[in-house]
Amino acid sequence: MKTKILALAAGLMTATALASVPAKADVKIGLLGGISGPIAAMAPAMIDAAQLAFQQVNEQGGIGDGEKLVGVVGDSACNPQNGTDAATKAVNIEGVIGVVGPHCSGAVLAAAGSVTIPAGITMITPSGTSPEISTLDDKGTVFRTVPSDDYQGRALARTLKEQGYEKVAVAYLNNDYGTGLANAFKAEFVDELSGEITQFAAHEEGKASYRSNLAELAKGGADTLVIFDYGDGTGLTILRQALENGFFDKFVGGDGMKSEAVINELGAENLATFVSSSPVGEQSESLDIFNEAFKGIGGDPDAIFATTSYDAAFLLALAVEKAGGKKEDVAAAMAEVSNGEGEAIRPGEWKKAKELIAAGTAIDYKGAAGDHNFDEKGDVPGTYALWEVGANGFEVLTEMK
Repeated sequence: MKTKILALAAGLMTATALASVPAKADVKIGLLGGISGPIAAMAPAMIDAAQLAFQQVNEQGGIGDGEKLVGVVGDSACNPQNGTDAATKAVNIEGVIGVVGPHCSGAVLAAAGSVTIPAGITMITPSGTSPEISTLDDKGTVFRTVPSDDYQGRALARTLKEQGYEKVAVAYLNNDYGTGLANAFKAEFVDELSGEITQFAAHEEGKASYRSNLAELAKGGADTLVIFDYGDGTGLTILRQALENGFFDKFVGGDGMKSEAVINELGAENLATFVSSSPVGEQSESLDIFNEAFKGIGGDPDAIFATTSYDAAFLLALAVEKAGGKKEDVAAAMAEVSNGEGEAIRPGEWKKAKELIAAGTAIDYKGAAGDHNFDEKGDVPGTYALWEVGANGFEVLTEMK
């Protein structure tokens, strides 16, 4: 009996000791994307690219002492209210340590101002391009891996002039994205390059018909319509109705219009005079590495914002690792892991980065979309191209500078 009691006691002690060893907790990062709404066709590739980064982290040792990195997906739906709601759930319920996204500028501004900045949570958007993001009083917590629309709009204006466009009409969605891009384009095309904008008009989202808008836009006599909108939403409707009614001969879109939905719905044969701007990864070893890895999971490396989404996720993981998992230190760490100084880290090199961070060695992330050397506003330089529709989908027509 005494032997049985001792054995039972020993078993209880062992069980108690095992129970006192804390289970490793997942480290959560919010992935807030436009899963529904006007960029729904773009969002899956963006989410998949970010998840690829997390997969690589987990396959190569995880975060900290082997914790698993988990992407918590939320639908920001490309509007301010949904962006705020998705961020609130991610931060207050899921307990994320950082946020990748939202995907659209209005959602970024709302979610940052209402949720992540007050909570001290670092946010990095792969596609929020409004110039207003640069002016947020964000305490250094908001970053992006895509250039501001002030850059894109001006580069597009310069490229169109080089391509021989002299007189255009401009239609833009009345939100943070459309307004910021249109104003930047206008400032460069008219004020700096002496181009002519015959009509410059905002429109609201979600109408069944924009024929009256198009009739007004066509009155100035321009043969080209520039559309700053989304190719999965209102922008598609405007382009379709402009083609159906012959209002314009040529069409230009910003990055929001470079959507496969445009080709799928309208047909490549009807888009011979349609071009669109979009960020591209700089040709580099890093881009080649990402392309191969993304193809390996069935992704399309040419999908818009795939490279910037991957880079945003991998950068945030690096910052979390460098910060030792302390959310209050993640923003400062973000600025340190991609500043042009330190040992080069390329896409997928998590084990190398983890060892260097543990050794106290400075690292510098060289991303698929570029080097991402953040300025004091959390902004980055970038590379854009003008795309046309070819037999195999969107193809680069020329680089934009």
